[in-house]
Amino acid sequence: MSKVFMFDALRAATDEEMERDLTVCVIGEDVGHYGGSYKVTKDLHSKYGDLRVLDTPIAENSFTGMAIGGAITGLRPIVEGMNMSFLLLAFNQISNNAGMLRYTSGGNFTLPLVIRGPGGVGRQLGAEHSQRLEAYFQAIPGLKIVACSTPYNAKGLLKSAIRDNNPVVFFEHVLLYNLQEEIPQEEYLIPLDKAEIVRKGEDITILTYSRMRHHVIQALPVLLNDGYNPEVLDLISLKPLDIESISISVKKTHRVLIVEECMKTAGIGAELIAQINEHLFDELDAPVVRLSSQDIPTPYNGSLEQATVIQPHQIIDAVKNLINSSNIVTT
Repeated sequence: MSKVFMFDALRAATDEEMERDLTVCVIGEDVGHYGGSYKVTKDLHSKYGDLRVLDTPIAENSFTGMAIGGAITGLRPIVEGMNMSFLLLAFNQISNNAGMLRYTSGGNFTLPLVIRGPGGVGRQLGAEHSQRLEAYFQAIPGLKIVACSTPYNAKGLLKSAIRDNNPVVFFEHVLLYNLQEEIPQEEYLIPLDKAEIVRKGEDITILTYSRMRHHVIQALPVLLNDGYNPEVLDLISLKPLDIESISISVKKTHRVLIVEECMKTAGIGAELIAQINEHLFDELDAPVVRLSSQDIPTPYNGSLEQATVIQPHQIIDAVKNLINSSNIVTT
C-alpha cells in the first residue's frame, strides 16, 4: 500500500490504461507539455508522445467531436475538460453524438469515451468556474455518470470507465485533488454502477457523493457522540443510480437524508427522491429530506460561497430533526 494524492491516483490509472491498450489516448487543453490543469496527465506526453497525449486549441466543441469520431472508429479517448464548466461549449457533441450514436446506429457503433475533469464549488473560483453540472448531463440518454470521492475509488473507477464501451462523464471535485489515501500497488477495478457503503448504521440512510461525502464524515463524530447511528452511502454512480443498494439500506433504516452539492431544483437529489418514492414509499417512516446547494450562481465572496454549499452543522441538525420527528410520528 502506498499513500498518494487523488490527482496522482488518476494519473496512475491513465498511465496504466495507456500502457495496457494502445488505443487509449488523452485529448484536451494543456494535457500534454503542461501536464493538465491539476497535473493528472503530468509527463505522460514524454512517455507516449504528442499524438496520444494531444494538446488542443481552446475549442471544446471541436476536440470533443474529434474524440467521439475517434471512439466510433476504434480509439478509447479520454477528454479532459480544463474545467468541466467549459464542456458546456461541447454540450451539442455530448448530447447529440456521444449519447445517441450507439442507438441511432442500431448498435453498429460503440462509444468507449471518457469525459473527465475538475468541477464543483472551489475556493473563490467565481461563478463560471464553480458550477455543479451533474444534473445537466443526467438528463442526456445514453451516458453513464460517475463522481469519484477518494484516491482509491478515483483510480479504480477511472480504469473501469476507460474500459467501458459507453460514454462516461467522470466528475472529479476541484477540492479533492490533494486528498491523500493509501491505495494498493496491484491493479484493481471498481464497478461504475455500484454505490459504496461508507458506514453501516441503523437509524437513517444518508445518500451523498463527491465532496459532500467528506462533509458527512465530518458530521459523524457529533452524531455518534449524541447517540445517533447513521448509515452512509456514497452514490458514486449518478447515472444509473444504484437503486438496489439504496433499497437495502432504506428497508433497514426507513429514513433518508440526501446531501449534495448539486442545485436543489431538478438536481440529483430530486431524481433520488422520485425513485425512492416510486420504489420504496411504503418503507419510509418520514418524507425524504434533501440538503442541496442554493439555486444561485456561486458567489465569489468567500463567506457567501460557503453559505451556498451545505456544511457539516446543517447535516447534524437535519439528521437529528428527521430522526426525532419521525420517532414522534411512529410512536
